[in-house]
Amino acid sequence: MHKALVCCRAGMGSSMMLKIKVDQVIKENNFDIETEHGNLDSLNGFTGDLVVTMDDLAKELQGRDYYALGVLNIMNKGEIKEKLEGFLEAVEK
Repeated sequence: MHKALVCCRAGMGSSMMLKIKVDQVIKENNFDIETEHGNLDSLNGFTGDLVVTMDDLAKELQGRDYYALGVLNIMNKGEIKEKLEGFLEAVEK
């Protein structure tokens, strides 16, 4: 089971909408990912292996101990699915 943090800078509306869409995609595709919601401060002590956030923030988070996945359109489940599949392929190598 992969553990993911869905976050944005403030942890308010946009990341909560993103979490809802990510959870829908995970359920529809039976991905082995569990999500939690937070803001950037939630990264302190985060022990999961995936951070899902907006594309601009994901670029800033590259090179850390987790996979940073950036989403351009938080309402586009096709984009989210494609990027989650990319994460799953990357960690299974």
